[in-house]
Amino acid sequence: MGTLCVSVVVFAGSGMAAPGGGRSSLVKVAEAKQQLMAPQTWVAGTVISRHEARLAAEVAGRLVLVKEVGTRVKEDDVVARIDPVFIKLKIEEFQAQIEANKARLEFLKSEMRRNERLAIQNNASQTRLDELRADREVARSELQISQVRLKQAEEELRRHVIRAPFAGVVVERLMRRGERAVVGDNVARVIDSQALEVQAWVPLETLNFVREGDSLTLTISGRETHAPVRALVAAGNARSRLLDLRISLDNGVWTAGQTVRVALPTATAKTVLAIPRDALVLRRDGAFVFRINAENKAQRVAVKPGVASGPLVAVSGELNAGDKVVVRGGERLRPGSTVKILDETP
Repeated sequence: MGTLCVSVVVFAGSGMAAPGGGRSSLVKVAEAKQQLMAPQTWVAGTVISRHEARLAAEVAGRLVLVKEVGTRVKEDDVVARIDPVFIKLKIEEFQAQIEANKARLEFLKSEMRRNERLAIQNNASQTRLDELRADREVARSELQISQVRLKQAEEELRRHVIRAPFAGVVVERLMRRGERAVVGDNVARVIDSQALEVQAWVPLETLNFVREGDSLTLTISGRETHAPVRALVAAGNARSRLLDLRISLDNGVWTAGQTVRVALPTATAKTVLAIPRDALVLRRDGAFVFRINAENKAQRVAVKPGVASGPLVAVSGELNAGDKVVVRGGERLRPGSTVKILDETP
């Protein structure tokens, strides 16, 4: 949509002397302009994090640490820890087993060399050499198995520490220090409080009027803003017949869980004559605006309000693009009143 050009006024008093002894009312005006607008409906949405994870235990054991709710963590920081005593003992056992396997393998290698020398002198049988060769290969395999078991135990030890998959904040502790976790138990929940977006469930018909990248109007905590559509999942929920709409948010003061209202177009946008909502004067007998003519006199013009979008409203009537309409200071105006418009630049 285009941008309205607005003349800004400094209100220094109720008015000023006009030529001929009258008094001019100070007013703020805006131009009526042709705008591309569409009828809208409002739907509820929620601010959510794009990155949220429930961190689960990958090994069983007693929890010795769970970070407090509100703790900010960086990627790969420790969020929780499981008692590692038993796995450390198992690692020591495998390390000792590896040393024993190495010693046996070295012994068999030495025996092979000795018997090979004896065989040259015809003092050792071929059968004995074959037995030693087979024992050596078995010992080598046992060493490899022990080394693999050690790696598995070391990996299990690493999984006794639950780490943050991304930078964020701990928002929920699902288990406490001292409790016993089993594999798959959720221990804590972490969200990225910086990567936020709005999620809204919208009617299937929205696909006809909203595209990825379109800018939509949002109201959050009484504030109005505009944000682009990140995605509109073109697959309706089987029960609700609604689509999942995601709207990107900048790194502002948003908080996950905030309620949001989203303005959705419900028809194809059309070019209309638009004015600020504040220009409309509503009475029982209809709506009108005050138009300021070339002699700076106010003219009452009846209009019919139409589609509204943000601060703008479409109107029809005896009004043309480029006409100046009063948006502030028109409370005491009467048809024919002389006004004073101050420019934006002194």
